Amino acid sequence: MNDINAWVWWLVGAAALGIPLVVTAMPEFGMLAFGAAAAAATAGLGGDVVLQVLVFAVVSFALIAVVRPVAARHRAQRPQLATGVEALKGKQAIVLERVDGSGDGRIKLGGEIWSARALDAGQAYEVGQEVDVVDIEGATAIVM
Repeated sequence: MNDINAWVWWLVGAAALGIPLVVTAMPEFGMLAFGAAAAAATAGLGGDVVLQVLVFAVVSFALIAVVRPVAARHRAQRPQLATGVEALKGKQAIVLERVDGSGDGRIKLGGEIWSARALDAGQAYEVGQEVDVVDIEGATAIVM
């Protein structure tokens, strides 16, 4: 054991921490592996065992304290790119046939003709008027 330098043991430890990272997909193991690699670098530069352990602990803790909350925040965010029906909500359209609460109207939305009805049943929109799409129900745009 004394024949192998400390930095080699730290690299073995880093590789050993990389295995559960791949198997469990827990990023904390990767952060600990990075701390072990930093300790290997410290050992390679001639740092004593206490300094190596301190570097391992500080780097690992710093990565977990900083990277983990950022990753959790990004994981919780909704995708910024809306596709399909969600992309049509909030768009403007032109009335082609009178739109009221009955659902018999037609609008031109994104180059396509859609059936439409007014959000407020008492409201009506005449031909040529611009409306905003607030929702899509099936193949019918709800406008205001």
